[in-house]
Amino acid sequence: MVCSMSIATQERLHSVIGALPLVDHHVHGALRDDPKDRADFERHIAETDRPGVGSWFDSQLGIAIRRHCAPLLDLEPLVDADTYIGRRRELGAAEVTRRFLDATGTAHYLLETGYRGDEILGVEGMAERSGRQVSEVVRLETVAEEFAASGVTSTQFVVGYEEFLRARTVGAVGLKSIIAYRFGFDFDPVPPSTTEVLQAADRWFSRMAAGAPVRVDDPVLLRWLIWTGVELGLPIQFHSGFGDPDLELHRADPLLLTRFIKHVEPRGTQVVLLHTYPFHRNAGYLARSFTNVTFDVGLAINYLGTRADAVIAESMEIAPFDKILFSSDAWGPAELHYLGSTLWRRGTSRLLATWVNDGDWTEADAVRVATQIASSNAQRVYSLNDD
Repeated sequence: MVCSMSIATQERLHSVIGALPLVDHHVHGALRDDPKDRADFERHIAETDRPGVGSWFDSQLGIAIRRHCAPLLDLEPLVDADTYIGRRRELGAAEVTRRFLDATGTAHYLLETGYRGDEILGVEGMAERSGRQVSEVVRLETVAEEFAASGVTSTQFVVGYEEFLRARTVGAVGLKSIIAYRFGFDFDPVPPSTTEVLQAADRWFSRMAAGAPVRVDDPVLLRWLIWTGVELGLPIQFHSGFGDPDLELHRADPLLLTRFIKHVEPRGTQVVLLHTYPFHRNAGYLARSFTNVTFDVGLAINYLGTRADAVIAESMEIAPFDKILFSSDAWGPAELHYLGSTLWRRGTSRLLATWVNDGDWTEADAVRVATQIASSNAQRVYSLNDD
């Protein structure tokens, strides 16, 4: 009797949570074109430009793709990798992307457009391909680099950046900083002085004049970009935790942002911590401690595959449930957009069914909290007007 009740509860919650419309609050575009071959596909899913010893299909993510994505391509679950890639190429990029995006159940994508945008669909392309609402999140560093490359002097850059950013963010719902990649979270938490910014800009423009890439990585400029964003008032996303090897993981622990958050909190600007694994418990503490902090465990869910259930459960330990957001952080192959939603729905319904069956939660509690994380928290944080 207990067993049948448990199965019935899980089935009901899986059905309800499986049908929830999602706000994917941090995501990138799907690939414009097909990967050239299996090796190219594996490079796109690896989250690293370092070669693996064997195949990236021999990972939690690779197996999750074979298990969950194959049926959407009319294949049996866990089909071998070569057959999977062959069928993918047979269908073509447009059809593969359409199938996976349609199956996510996402109602609104908040699309960050600052990374390798020439390879992926932009706001209009994602809206056309998915048939869903798409809003833009603007990367601070990319805007600074665009402005610096526009022919301005270092002084004109400093004087005009805020106006340039305001123009660039018309219609956007948020900002993003990648200071975790370019420096780390152990930066000076207060705004730099104008003199400091001018000197740092002079150094940057001198390096570019000598042939260096247009890449902002000076810690003074990076934190100035962030504080300019704070004054703008839009929510600011911070990449934290797991990412590719360009970052130094120990310097991407969101606890290092504590003093910065204390300075920002009185201003009301939302600080949104992205990904956070393996520091998701630290992020949960910050979300509990500060009124303006929210977080997600996106990206990690895909790469953990069948172990995603564990990180979903850990994210729901100490943090208030109205401070947790859903994100896929998918970039490139549309399998990642689909897996982000599928593994979150599956892990969340399994977890909440256990709590309901143990008598610790009601089904109404479970549905309410799942709905908060799926969409309503993001609608509040980003001031979305979703129907």
